[in-house]
Amino acid sequence: MADEPILVLAATGGQGGAVTEALLGHGAPVRALVRDPARGAARQLADQGVEVVAGSLSDRESLAAAMNGVAAVFAFTTPFEAGVEAEVAQGRAILSAAAKKRVPHLVFSSVAGADQESGVPHFESKARIEAELTSGDVPYTILGPTYFFDNALGGAERIAFGVLDLPLPPDRPLQQLARPDLGAFAAQVLLHPAPYVGQRIELAGDAPTPTQMAAALGTALGREVRHEQVPLAAIGNPDMHAMWTFLNGPGYRVDIPALRDAHPEILWTRFADWAHDTWATPR
Repeated sequence: MADEPILVLAATGGQGGAVTEALLGHGAPVRALVRDPARGAARQLADQGVEVVAGSLSDRESLAAAMNGVAAVFAFTTPFEAGVEAEVAQGRAILSAAAKKRVPHLVFSSVAGADQESGVPHFESKARIEAELTSGDVPYTILGPTYFFDNALGGAERIAFGVLDLPLPPDRPLQQLARPDLGAFAAQVLLHPAPYVGQRIELAGDAPTPTQMAAALGTALGREVRHEQVPLAAIGNPDMHAMWTFLNGPGYRVDIPALRDAHPEILWTRFADWAHDTWATPR
């Protein structure tokens, strides 16, 4: 294994944390970019042997400093703090720093459907970053995760009350992914880049319907959970309205059986297993 560290951006977040955990599981050296190394989550990474450095996704200089001598970079951007234009600016800062430091391989976590002209603002911002990445000189792999299982935790109180709110028909499959499976896949790409350079790979591990999701949550909780279809008109956030309109329309299109067959080394968690592991224990 290479002595050079792998840099994980936003390493204390959901995606960066999953990638960091997977890399550590392989015994790989990890450098983590965080906003505040003094925070508890960052100190926990340092306690695990991670090299923790301070920086910002929008600051080219701190990004470039963190990229010194790395074997690869896991990159992530977000529109949910300052908007989609700020996300595009993050992407440009990351790509500029990677080009300056001649990063050998950059793995960018985008989103499934970003290549479908979806009209979803936070899909389109990632598509713009993808376009600049693919037209540049930095060797890359693009990963496109679908909806994450743990997005359901945003409605944890309602689920505990017995209701799963989703703006989908009860029989409409929703392709989804466990964050640890994203972490495992990204680690595979980062540690063994040759088969993946230049590829765009969308990721999903399961595609349960809302009815099936509610049943799995009910089994995990030991009580009935029913799906309640939220009207699209009730979603006031324009970005979320556009996303759920997309998911009610063309939606994600990952070939899950082919992905599983091609990558048997990944666990590919089922929603029912995630529900059991998450909800069957005291919360």
